[in-house]
Amino acid sequence: MFRTALAILSTIAATGAISAVDLSALWDFSDPALSERRFRDALKSAAGDDRLIIQTQIARTHMLRKDFAGARNMLQAISADITEAGAEAKARYWLELGRSHASHRHDPAAQTPESRRVARSAFSTALDISREAKLDGLAVDALHMFVFVDTAPEDQLKWNQEALAVIAASEQPEAKRWEASISSNTGEALYDLRRYDEALKYFRRALFLREQSDDSRGARDAYWHIARVLRVQEHTDDALAIQLRLERESADAQEPRHYIYEELQLLYQAKGDANRARQYEQRAKTLRR
Repeated sequence: MFRTALAILSTIAATGAISAVDLSALWDFSDPALSERRFRDALKSAAGDDRLIIQTQIARTHMLRKDFAGARNMLQAISADITEAGAEAKARYWLELGRSHASHRHDPAAQTPESRRVARSAFSTALDISREAKLDGLAVDALHMFVFVDTAPEDQLKWNQEALAVIAASEQPEAKRWEASISSNTGEALYDLRRYDEALKYFRRALFLREQSDDSRGARDAYWHIARVLRVQEHTDDALAIQLRLERESADAQEPRHYIYEELQLLYQAKGDANRARQYEQRAKTLRR
């Protein structure tokens, strides 16, 4: 339910390293087609490794549109040049190759042992290259992708904690900007393990970081996670107050979210208000269509 939205937030952190091209300025993860046009415009004046890096990002725009075969074809077209490229281009190539086999855009039910094997190998290569070149942001990106290969909550917790350790030890902004996303991912794994008090700690850390960076959408998502934990801990009124506020704020931002309505449905069911619960159930269904 929420993992896809969370993963999209995570991808926003995953653009910075040492390229002369400002990838973050070209990316709009909510509009992959627009992003592709921007990258193709930038490609016209790019040279050397920057050309290869831009092409890895064009491949990624195809993945966000679930055109995984098209993405792999693009990556195959630059594979010979990648062997002679620098560390960042190589790391990004292997990251995107791995993502073409396992990511938040893939249907988990459609994953096969072979697709997971290929993805794991690619992410491992990206991680090794990034670590050797001290590209901490890309190392964190690679670590956080392993959760789409190792999907058990215990394994996801391990990968997220390893990513947080890299972030804590790094002084690079490209790594530091990942902390909110990885903190939230860590909380999600702990939530799945029913370690709710620990999960709250990480969700509150994510909230603090989102608010520090004036990320209103990210802050709303952090509050949603906090309220969900409060619901399962039977702090129903506190959770309800947060979710109702999120409903208003999301509507004001013209960004209604079905998962907010789903939580409100559960909260009103807990309070014995079947009529309101049905109303929010219908709203959630309408948004998911």
